[in-house]
Amino acid sequence: MKISELARDKVKNLVPYASARLSMSGGSVWLNANENSLATQYQLSGDYNRYPDCQPPALIQAYASYAGVSPDQVLTSRGADEGIELLIKSFCEPGKDRISICPPTYGMYKISAFSQDVEVNTVPLTKELTLDLPALFAAPDTKLVFICSPNNPTGDLIPRQQIIEVLEFFAGKALVVLDEAYIEFAPEATVVNLLADYPHLVVLRTLSKAFALAGLRCGFTLAQPPVIAALKQMIAPYPVPAPVADIAVQALSKEGQQQMRSRVQTILRERDHFSRFAADLPYVSRVYSTAANYVLLSVPDAAAVVSAIADKGILIRNQSSQIGLGQVVRVSIGSPAEMQQLKAVMAELSF
Repeated sequence: MKISELARDKVKNLVPYASARLSMSGGSVWLNANENSLATQYQLSGDYNRYPDCQPPALIQAYASYAGVSPDQVLTSRGADEGIELLIKSFCEPGKDRISICPPTYGMYKISAFSQDVEVNTVPLTKELTLDLPALFAAPDTKLVFICSPNNPTGDLIPRQQIIEVLEFFAGKALVVLDEAYIEFAPEATVVNLLADYPHLVVLRTLSKAFALAGLRCGFTLAQPPVIAALKQMIAPYPVPAPVADIAVQALSKEGQQQMRSRVQTILRERDHFSRFAADLPYVSRVYSTAANYVLLSVPDAAAVVSAIADKGILIRNQSSQIGLGQVVRVSIGSPAEMQQLKAVMAELSF
């Protein structure tokens, strides 16, 4: 017997998530993974011969203070991806329950569900990139509704009134999960202040984007204490390494937050400059509006554009396989120098 034959059928048939690192390699300028190029240096301290706390108190308190919630409403995990997985493992019965997603959106909701033998209701966004509420409400019974805002890969914000309508409809029926991985680029749009009114609301956060700590793999789930308690039943004994917690606490300090907000302003300026530049390119038919650190562009041939730019050492992302999108590429906003390099390359292209 081949070892591969021992794998679950779900594993054999699953198409894994194509991360930026897996799908593309090489290059000297990486603008394909929505990372923050404006990094900050941190110092490690202490001994690491002991296991860390499952939920390091200093980290939990720091993020609770930053997010404006109480510590018993915070769970930290290995990136927001682990938060997604924990929610599905904790609230969905394999082979029985479903989640709902609204593509084009983040691919790990679907991957995590399939890996747990949980079915997926797929309810595409409208042409205006808003929620199709009648279709969402008419979908088969669901345990979790995932909404990404700002949405990846489109960059749009889901209207707050629509989110409230979803919360009202699914009260007592399902958890509504708002993925706010990019919320620091549009802080006015957060729904954290709705947690008190909607006990079935869950908010996902991360330090990977605005805080420029993608390599740290540190995420957070914000919810009412009963939801957090359920997740703690399923989480690994030592999910956050001690050095990760140490750096994360530094990033969440007053000084760290100031540095983050300064970087965000730089990225927003570069984003707006690039959006205006791209709008003038003859082969770009649409520049999507965005509230995040990336811009989606409609082009005649996405694969050709990505390839031509990669030939110059710059990596961007082809998003044409996403439901509801045609020939589009996604450009993560890098440093001013990186964006100058990209603009110089794009200005020379013709399609």
